[in-house]
Amino acid sequence: MVSEKLLYCPKCGGPILYKIPSGDTRERAVCQNCATVHYQNPRLVVGTIPVWEDKILLCKRAIEPRRGFWTLPAGFMENGESTEQGAARETLEEAGARVEMQGLFSVIDVPHVEQVHLFFKTRLLDLDFAAGEESLELALFDESEIPWSDLAFHTVSNTLKWYFADRAAGSYSLHTRTLHYPPKAL
Repeated sequence: MVSEKLLYCPKCGGPILYKIPSGDTRERAVCQNCATVHYQNPRLVVGTIPVWEDKILLCKRAIEPRRGFWTLPAGFMENGESTEQGAARETLEEAGARVEMQGLFSVIDVPHVEQVHLFFKTRLLDLDFAAGEESLELALFDESEIPWSDLAFHTVSNTLKWYFADRAAGSYSLHTRTLHYPPKAL
């Protein structure tokens, strides 16, 4: 999902020319009429690792991409919210679940789709959750029950593997990685 190239200026409607503006090092979308430089930057995907006792809440996707595959509740951050607020909102929208935030757990760069995925370790506040419009079903999984071959995204499988390794070690830390295309084996 690479960003579509702008053809017309969102500010004045003038035609766009792609060039390296003075003082810059990258090609940018520049309006030929008003000279506005339009920066196109990666999108943030924010989500949670909702934990209840020793189990993780996963959502089966009701939307593309990867409809029918399991994922952690996550989605695009909205303007005007913090990363934590966005992650909590996405968890509520996709799983109807309320969570207590316990800190940033993973940051995964996904340059080939112009995204950065951030997952927060969280604790489910109760078992009052239900599938939202973007989820077919929800389930709590013990580590041995995780449907590894049916996970929707490499960012989710990486995050879950780190989570279970940290839990076994008794200490949680921040994990980072860059996923290149094609993704390396899990």
